[in-house]
Amino acid sequence: MKTLEVKITYIGGPTALLDWAGIRLLTDPGFDPAGGDYKTGPVVLTKTAGPALSADALGRVDAVLLSHDHHYDNLDHSGRKLPAQVPQVVTTPAGAERLGGNAIGLANWQAIEIARDGQQ
Repeated sequence: MKTLEVKITYIGGPTALLDWAGIRLLTDPGFDPAGGDYKTGPVVLTKTAGPALSADALGRVDAVLLSHDHHYDNLDHSGRKLPAQVPQVVTTPAGAERLGGNAIGLANWQAIEIARDGQQ
């Protein structure tokens, strides 16, 4: 049985880069430096730590896996620039409507194929 190596680079918060079978997936992009404030309704969140890597240091990203776009801890100001630079963003159906462009919304248990460098 052949095993596939998975390399996970933890970047901070919910953000990680997964390298698996030649495909590079980025989860919930958050790349703002520490100290930023984010007002969400009556609450203000303050980012206490910056990312371990900058978005520029990532190299090729084949897709962003975005759990949701409602909170700045899952998609901060710098992270919002990244989806337009990758071939595909996979998120919720409502999130895909809000983000537009290359965002694909998946319903519960729905599956898609993600190819390296956007190649199917």
